[in-house]
Amino acid sequence: MIEVPEGLAAAQAKYNGAAGRAFVERLPALAAGFLERWGLRLDGPSTHGWAALVLPVVCRDGTEAVLKLQIPDEETAGEPLALRAWDADGAVRLLGHDAATGTMLLERLDAGRTLGHVEDSREAVLVIARLLARLTATPAPPGVRGLGDIARAMLERTPAALRRIPDPADRRLVADCAAAVREVADEPGDRLLHWDLHYGNVLAADRAPWLAIDPKPLAGDPGFDLLPALDNRYDPAETRWRFDAMTDVLGLDPQRAGAWSLGRVLQNCLWHAEAGDPLGTAQLEIGRLLRDG
Repeated sequence: MIEVPEGLAAAQAKYNGAAGRAFVERLPALAAGFLERWGLRLDGPSTHGWAALVLPVVCRDGTEAVLKLQIPDEETAGEPLALRAWDADGAVRLLGHDAATGTMLLERLDAGRTLGHVEDSREAVLVIARLLARLTATPAPPGVRGLGDIARAMLERTPAALRRIPDPADRRLVADCAAAVREVADEPGDRLLHWDLHYGNVLAADRAPWLAIDPKPLAGDPGFDLLPALDNRYDPAETRWRFDAMTDVLGLDPQRAGAWSLGRVLQNCLWHAEAGDPLGTAQLEIGRLLRDG
């Protein structure tokens, strides 16, 4: 019997409500079914984020893998599409997928060694930049969400969100971010984006020094993928260096990449404002630096 971690159960209840609680209730049976169906043997303790339970397993042929169980939704539907398109080049290898449940069988990487363990923050940023250069070289396959739709939706939500931001300077920044997005929204791009390539989503591996996991794929401009590396392990003295280094490695136009990075700031600020939460300090500082040049 699989025991569901309390942290995962709490997160599912908080973010997905009744659907999350139902998912948690059926997880033991779901896991047991896939262990039998795919001929897998448990091989250690589970891990989890807020959205998925990950079980280390061994396949019939001795291959070490992980079974990832999650709620099927727009994001989980896109994940296997992206992993197939990348075909293990810069990303974890997809070994199996069940579309009905969103369950995936994935290559096992070194979950105990993330890019966050690299002490040199500049080297870590360059690792992400090189991975993004490989991942975004792939055109997005059909069925992946489009950045253009997301940009239009953000712009539609902005006026109401602005009314919920009390600080005039913060309100002005969010409005300026929206203005930057309007300038580029008509050309959203067609590259396959990871959308969430922070340090915890880069794991060490035997076949490559570092590989990306857990994409939330979009079809769009690579500039929209830069913000996690600016925001994570935030250091205001490094923001400009990180941005310049990534645009250089990816061969991006800095002005356009800056506009899409402001789009990511806008997206995060909208989430916070709509939830009634304070806007993130690091996000605001990054936004001001990119806006002001």
